[in-house]
Amino acid sequence: MKAAVYRRYGPPEVVEVIDVEKPVPKDNECLVKVHATTVSRGDSRMRSLDIPGNAFVRLMARLFLGVRGPRRTILGMQLAGQVEEVGRDVTLFKPGDEVFASCYPTGFGGHAEYKCLPEDTVMAVKPTNMSHQEAATLPIPGMGALNLLKRADIQPGQKVLVYGASGSVGTNAIQLSKYWGAEVTGVCSEPNFKMVRSLGADHLIDYRKTDFAQTGETYDVVFDAVGKISSSSSQSALKANGVFLSITDQGKEETEELIELKEIIEEGKLKSVIDRTYPLEEIVEAHRYVDTGHKKGNVVITIS
Repeated sequence: MKAAVYRRYGPPEVVEVIDVEKPVPKDNECLVKVHATTVSRGDSRMRSLDIPGNAFVRLMARLFLGVRGPRRTILGMQLAGQVEEVGRDVTLFKPGDEVFASCYPTGFGGHAEYKCLPEDTVMAVKPTNMSHQEAATLPIPGMGALNLLKRADIQPGQKVLVYGASGSVGTNAIQLSKYWGAEVTGVCSEPNFKMVRSLGADHLIDYRKTDFAQTGETYDVVFDAVGKISSSSSQSALKANGVFLSITDQGKEETEELIELKEIIEEGKLKSVIDRTYPLEEIVEAHRYVDTGHKKGNVVITIS
């Protein structure tokens, strides 16, 4: 099968599409034929070892990823596809099922024609109203936004600010906040205003011109969707009992949250935001684009 492989850390050019052995499902696994995946900022950071945080965080990341070189050579944190084969102990899925899943708990691997996933991992039947390309963008950022925002117990009429509103997590956070009835302010660059407003944002702030914490407005929730601001720097923008949330504090992924996300999608309350689409053969170009830091929503990789 074809897979995008990297054997050393570095620029996008370290990734190459080659033939590798097709995986065989274990008794508890599903063999999924991948139709779509994404190149995320996380994939870019792992490929380049551009890990944010202090020296200890970077050291732990290096130990996890591999000291001498990548321990897991196929990136790809999420996917959508079709179950082709199941192990003898699998009961939740059957051949032909269309699914979407997070690959994070299983060591990544979405950038390939096939991926084996345990049936009890973070995987669910794909939303009926989405294509594979659309569904592939949602497991990681969708669950990230859902997991964090549920902690705030958002009530109708409350005010939510989403910092990094045009990114993969931010676009989900805008829509989920509106789903729960919030008045939403999106913080992003002005060229992305139209897109963020189309997702439901009531107010917009260009972070390059205005510091949201200095406007005098206060919010029930400040959600940092890109991990670039701190709780202390946001205090002046929070109401007395306001909540600061950061994507850096996301909890463990749970299948139940993916299923909940699927139900919201099928209600028509959450849509995918796709910036660019590349075939697997052009995945290096996808990495180059993600490295610019200017993607809007998601960059999708299609796999035939």
